[in-house]
Parts: sequence; structure tokens; C-alpha cells
Amino acid sequence: MTSIFAFLFVIGILVFVHELGHFMAARRIGVRVLTFSLGFGPKLLKFTRGDTEYCVSAIPLGGYVKMAGENPDDQRTGSEDEFLSKTKWERFQVLIMGPAMNVILAIVVMTFVLYQGAEVPSYETQQPVVGTVVEGSAAERVGIQVGDRIVRVADRAVETWEDVFLAVMPRADKEIEVVVRNAAGERTLKVTPDSQTSFEMGDLGVGPTMRPQIRAVTSGEPADLAGIQVGDVIEEIEGDVLSSDELVERINAHPGESLRLTVRRGERRHDLLVTPALKGDIGLIGVSLSPYEVRTIEPGFVEAFQLSLERNYEWSGLIFRTLIGLFTAETSPKQLVGPVGIAQLSGGAAEMGLVALMSLLSMISLNLGILNLLPIPVLDGGHIAILALEGVSRRDFSLRAKERLLLVGFVALMMLMVTVIYNDLTRISWIERFMPWR
Repeated sequence: MTSIFAFLFVIGILVFVHELGHFMAARRIGVRVLTFSLGFGPKLLKFTRGDTEYCVSAIPLGGYVKMAGENPDDQRTGSEDEFLSKTKWERFQVLIMGPAMNVILAIVVMTFVLYQGAEVPSYETQQPVVGTVVEGSAAERVGIQVGDRIVRVADRAVETWEDVFLAVMPRADKEIEVVVRNAAGERTLKVTPDSQTSFEMGDLGVGPTMRPQIRAVTSGEPADLAGIQVGDVIEEIEGDVLSSDELVERINAHPGESLRLTVRRGERRHDLLVTPALKGDIGLIGVSLSPYEVRTIEPGFVEAFQLSLERNYEWSGLIFRTLIGLFTAETSPKQLVGPVGIAQLSGGAAEMGLVALMSLLSMISLNLGILNLLPIPVLDGGHIAILALEGVSRRDFSLRAKERLLLVGFVALMMLMVTVIYNDLTRISWIERFMPWR
């Protein structure tokens, strides 16, 4: 149920904001709006105010604004308040405002999210020097080693771990070139990232060197008595560099024994002795750990807005690269997500809290805004493209020509819908069992 309610919340806001953009632009230039609907199909709730009927319809997978004289085959009187009576520039403003409102929503919501402050992994902004190589991974198969500096991925320079992850993620099971550098020089490797998760994200199987960080210390427990503080980064235990899981295993295995922890606190290192207390049959010191070091972002409102612009710019680049990858076969169409996938993501985000759900809302809103601008008939971008072509040719296309273009767009959209719904169904385990070809 959480997924359903979260999905309706996310889709409801996205559709409302998108259609509100069309509605406000139409009203501003004097176009009579006949219907403002959230959803399609039978109308469940409705009321009329002025010339407009406002309604909520049964199928919550979109919405629409119906304007007077909107289509060439509508009954027209030639009145000034009809959509096709307006100039191409005025019609363009109405069409563009839907996607524009989704982009604006993405920026505003992410500003709100960032303004709340957040903890983010420190390694994301660090140089991509390999600290771990997963056994049996794509990286191990081609000889990437600990200490290698990743320089380029798929012909793109990478400066941070975040750059690496974003470059690899869309390319599951697709051979790419990875350039790495170490003391012996640079070498170019052909790597096929493994597919991970039900969303088939590409993964090289490498990661940064991660140090466990103290998230909480229980008063009166061994860690507190030893002087361990929240925020300390554990660099060594008894001289060994261990991951979070390995550190926990070492502590659990040595109740009653004094262990030397080397921690980094700010810019200084401290050696502390802690003796795990026997709890049941294992040793515990009374802390909770983050598997990696985090940094806290607490921007002011203006800085949060600037960070939001930067984040949405980066996401836009990723969206465009993914779209291009779909056409060049670099990106698998299996990564496309439909309504069921959005519902699953929304439910997971809702369980993590409002901030996570709003972050997802921002990302999907940006996707919706950009995808609606694609020059595909039926979408806003398709109508804008037709307007532009008519402007260049200095004549309006015939009704028959427009109908053919819309038919092509409808077919393309239906093929896309079939693809994303199929992808969604394959991510549901009990349904996938009925697909013997999977």
C-alpha cells in the first residue's frame, strides 16, 4: 500500500504541475479552457467554474487540458479565444509551459531537499583511485588493480567517483573502454560492466577505499569509555585496514581483549584502546557505524538553490546521454522504467522518509519535462516541432498531414509504453516465473 500511495502522490503532483503550466499559459493569452483533468477515462469528481470543468478521472497515469479550438478537426467559430486563432508564438508559449513547469518543479523541490541539509559520501567527490576490486567482477577479469587511477570511461574523462558511476551505470553488458593509470603508465582496457539490480545498472566491480565512520556512541559503553566520538573515522584496528564488516567481525571475535583503534578526528590521528564487552556470545563496544566516511552539507537558501541548479544540470546531462545511448544501442532499453517501476521506487523512497521521496519526485519531474520536449508527435515537443516546421515553410500543414504525423507519434509512444511495462513486469519475481524465455 505504501508504494501505491507514494506513486499516486508523486504522479499527482507531476501531472498537476505540468497541466497547470499549460492552463496558466492558455489563460494568460486569452484561450478558453474547457477541461482541466487529472487522469484519463471516466470522471470520478468534477465541478465547473467559469468556462472550465475541473475533474479527477479514473486512470491516474497522466492528465490533460482541453482548450477551445485546439485541434484542426474541432468545431471552430473563429473566435479569438480559440487556441488555433492565436499566433504560432502564442501557441508555442502554451505548449512549452508544461515541460517548463516540470523543470522548475525539479529545481524548487531539490532546493528544498538540499536546504534541509544532508549527509553524502565523501568518496563521491574524490579522485577515482581504486581501493577495492570485487572478486569475479568485470574489473578483475580485465586486470584492474587496487591503486589504479581511472582516467576515462567510455571516451569521457572522469574526475571523481561520481563521474565513474554515472558513466558506467547506463552501459550494463555493453563493452566500453576504460583508461587507467598507475606508476607503470596508462593502459586502455575493454570492459563489459556487469548488470546489477532489477534495473540492470552497469557495474565495474570497483570502489574507493572506504573507512568506517562512527555514527553514534552509547553512553557508558566501551567506546565511550575509550574516548571514541561521533564522527571519528576508523583507519586501522591493530594496524590492519579493514572494511566496516571486517571491523565488526574483529570486534565481535575479541570480547574482553584490548584492541588498538587508530581514528582520524578532523585533521589529527589518535590511537585509542577499547575493550569489547561480552554481550551474549560476542564482543560489542556500543557504537553504530557508517560503512564509509560522510560529509555534512548545510547550505543556506541561496547556496541550496545554486546546488540545485548544478544537480539538475548534471541529471539533465545524464538523461540526454541515456537517450542518445538508446538510439546508438549503448544503453539497454531494459533500463527504462514505467508506472510499476515508478511505484516501486516511490514506495522505497517513502519508507526512507520525506526527503528521499521528494528527491525522487525532483528527478522524475526533470525526466518528464525533458522527455516531453522530444520531437515526437503527440508529445508537447512534437507539437512544437510541427509549429516550427510550419513557421519555416510559412504555411500550415493540411489536416491529413497532421493526422499522419500524430499517428506516427502515437505508434512510437505505444511501442515505448509496451517496452517499459514489459520491463516493469520482469522486475516482479512471481510474474517473471511465467516468462520461460527470461
